[in-house]
Amino acid sequence: MTSHDVDLIPLETVHSDITVVGGGLAGVCAALAAARQGMRVALVQNRPVLGGNSSSEVRVWVCGATAHGVQHYARETGIMGELFVENQFTNPEGNPYYWDLVLLEAVRAEPGIELFLNTDVREVDADGPSEDRRIRSVSGWQMGSERRLQFRSTTYIDASGDGIVGFLAGAQYRTGRESRAEYQESWAPESADAETLGSTILFYVKDVGYPVKYVPPSFARDITETSIPTLRDIHEGANGCDYWWIEWGGDRDVVANNEEIRDELQAAIYGIWDYLKNSGKFDADNLTLEWIGAVPGKREYRRFLGDHVLTQHDVLGQTPFEDRVAFGGWSIDLHPPGGMYATEKGSRHWHPDGNYHIPLRSLYSRNVSNMWMAGRNISATHVAFGSTRVMATCGVIGEAAGIGAALSTRRGCTPRELATEHIHDVRRTLVRADASVLGVRHDDPADLAVTARAAASSHLTALGGSESAGRWALSSALGVVVPVDPALEGVELLIDADQDTELVIDVHEVSRPQNYVPHQKVVGASVHVRAGAAQWVDVPVRWDPDTPQNAFLVVHANPHLSVHTSPGPFPGVVALTYRELSQAEPYTEQWRAWKQVLRRNAPCLRLTPATHAYSADKAIGGYARPWAGPQMWVSQPLTVDPEPQLELRWDQSVTIGEVAVIFDDDLDEDLINLHHHRTPFDVLPTLVRDYRIEAVDEAGTRVVIAEITANRVRHRRHRLATPVTATGLRLVVTGTNGAPHARVVSLRAWDAQG
Repeated sequence: MTSHDVDLIPLETVHSDITVVGGGLAGVCAALAAARQGMRVALVQNRPVLGGNSSSEVRVWVCGATAHGVQHYARETGIMGELFVENQFTNPEGNPYYWDLVLLEAVRAEPGIELFLNTDVREVDADGPSEDRRIRSVSGWQMGSERRLQFRSTTYIDASGDGIVGFLAGAQYRTGRESRAEYQESWAPESADAETLGSTILFYVKDVGYPVKYVPPSFARDITETSIPTLRDIHEGANGCDYWWIEWGGDRDVVANNEEIRDELQAAIYGIWDYLKNSGKFDADNLTLEWIGAVPGKREYRRFLGDHVLTQHDVLGQTPFEDRVAFGGWSIDLHPPGGMYATEKGSRHWHPDGNYHIPLRSLYSRNVSNMWMAGRNISATHVAFGSTRVMATCGVIGEAAGIGAALSTRRGCTPRELATEHIHDVRRTLVRADASVLGVRHDDPADLAVTARAAASSHLTALGGSESAGRWALSSALGVVVPVDPALEGVELLIDADQDTELVIDVHEVSRPQNYVPHQKVVGASVHVRAGAAQWVDVPVRWDPDTPQNAFLVVHANPHLSVHTSPGPFPGVVALTYRELSQAEPYTEQWRAWKQVLRRNAPCLRLTPATHAYSADKAIGGYARPWAGPQMWVSQPLTVDPEPQLELRWDQSVTIGEVAVIFDDDLDEDLINLHHHRTPFDVLPTLVRDYRIEAVDEAGTRVVIAEITANRVRHRRHRLATPVTATGLRLVVTGTNGAPHARVVSLRAWDAQG
């Protein structure tokens, strides 16, 4: 562009509080989070759609902390959780274009966001010495509209994936792999190098019902000359992200060589399709190519350096950072630099025992004082990045960065000052937003509920069903995770025995409040069982932990016994079966031995004494997601308590400006945007469907302040046009979406100033 051309196209300046560059899930969640904190946000995306690698342009599954069901009660909440639940309702078939709409509708619904699609950032104006830089503006070009745009803000969030903003601003960063010695990471190479994970292009196929020929282009790769046919999974039923292993470019610069990488990936796809269609080895006559991507989905490039670099030890050790603001649970998932042409497996995995924490100090630049990072460019080693890079985790990181950016902007402080001097405010804001953060107690004094007494019309006291709907043979050991609150004195199981035998149960503690695998045995017992059907057998295992926590019950294998099962799930209860690991298996990860069974069912069991895990006080303050127990109020069955009520009571009148309710959307259900697997519910049955909220004054008069029908979301906020003065607040549940009990994670009553 000549100087004369520039003069013809004037520079337009966009003023906002925060500029978010990058419209993938990290950027979308960051923009939404900041706007919900009252910020004016410019969201700048260089593609015509939102979603990044998850969009219809690339079509990668949105994976996260659930790790395809390996981790339990791990699904993301907050904005990422909203998107999953909304997609489940509006897009049950996993249409990639409908997923685009879910994201676009969420952004358009937020009045504080100004969206700029097709806008490529090309310049960054930053000043200051290298150790203390500050961004003044970022500028770019909006394709199609021929607009020159400059974005001026107090704060910037680089959610661009490749890190173009930070790079042009002079932010310190790393690419490639650190040496093993630098952070003592066993999965790092002996010597540092420039190798990264490669990029991927996917394709969709369609059965048209009649034979379709395929003539490959001249540039199609002959994959029979490669290791692909013998080392990679090719079959006519595969589609889309089943072909995640079509990856290349890890031994190149994935940005500088992007065009070469795209060409090679497309040549490989046309060659793979030729092999499927024309080799005679597959039943593919009626299949045709429906779609092939044109944009390489990049996995890795720059990782900016923050005040903390997340490492392999933080992921696997589940380091409980004081400034934790997000979590992950995907495995450390590393791929060979040679990608699809490598002679080793396409990936290797190392899962932590449960979800791990991500600190605020990994989400801002250590030398650019007004730049936050969100997504795959956060401060992490290559090994730790192998887990944090998946998109649902990028989304929760984005929400945390958006909230952090909003608070630092409002306070006029740097991200470092926010992380070191105001972390309690950050955590309270995250909890109020129902963001994805683990083990952060809700203690915000602006929530009047934390000072109230809680009462309920009823609460569930049992952890398992008593009416049999099936049987599970104890051909292998059965593991049952149950919340122990306050203590455990005995376990009763409904058993069939085909001969006189022994029933053996061990009780193990878990190593972390968010874990669901055994750590250490604390007690065990066995009892004699006589031959017979449907008999309740009591095993006297006693454990009295100092605080409520999860117990892992191991019911030993016995070929003569079967356990009766009942419909579930009961919150906090997980049933798993055990398999012996072969000597050839390379890792000792417990999830490989303990696999979930009885999904949406539970063993018929009774624990003594009656549990307190579902009492009314669990919905007041405390935790907003499972943590050493389910952390929610659960009523008795609706057949017993048809209109369950949860009530707050104060000794003195309080003035309420907003009532918020967080319902249970069953965080053990593994949702996914494009349906790697199908979850059978458009609306999660555990969500309360119909309810009303009543304020109670000193005279005992009840006033309905909110009444909702057909609810299908987790977090409902009822802002009152006129604050009410009350001594009590009552939530009355009049219907669920299918669950036999009412479930409430949190009931909150924010003061008029909150």
